[in-house]
Amino acid sequence: MPADDTLPPDTTLTTLTTLRGLYNDHHGWLHGWLQRKTGCSHRAADLAHDTFVRMLERDPPRRLASPRAFITTVAQRVLYNFWRREQIERAYLDALAQQPESLVSSPEERAVVLETLLEIDRCLDGLPPLVKRAFLLAQLDGLTQGEIADKLGISLATVKRHLVRAGTQCFFAMEAS
Repeated sequence: MPADDTLPPDTTLTTLTTLRGLYNDHHGWLHGWLQRKTGCSHRAADLAHDTFVRMLERDPPRRLASPRAFITTVAQRVLYNFWRREQIERAYLDALAQQPESLVSSPEERAVVLETLLEIDRCLDGLPPLVKRAFLLAQLDGLTQGEIADKLGISLATVKRHLVRAGTQCFFAMEAS
């Protein structure tokens, strides 16, 4: 098989063979499962593609006791990320709709802001909701630590701990990307 610059550098022939077999054996039902979840054949096709791309990036195990369970787990994560992105985009567009027309930004600016919001969401992924909320209140709303403590009903020390935790996670997420 010729080298392909689009593949991850550590991709082996065995990985490609395994993935090709999984794709051939399971793509049809995966597409149907995703179509039932999303209600859209085109969106299901995109998500099925993303599922196999994610598996290629992660180097799937050579032997799977239950390939469908493995593929379903990967697909659920892809679907969850899709829904989360859609929710963030909807919230951003709703916020834009509330803006006076004189403050409405260009489509390019909106795309940059949306990508930034999605990057922030990825950075904060996995943190408890209260930690995320404290961080967003500080960074986006500009509240002081005391105001955050009052608003969330937690101690100032807890606010500080939450902000350090979220800031540290963002730092390491940005370093990794």
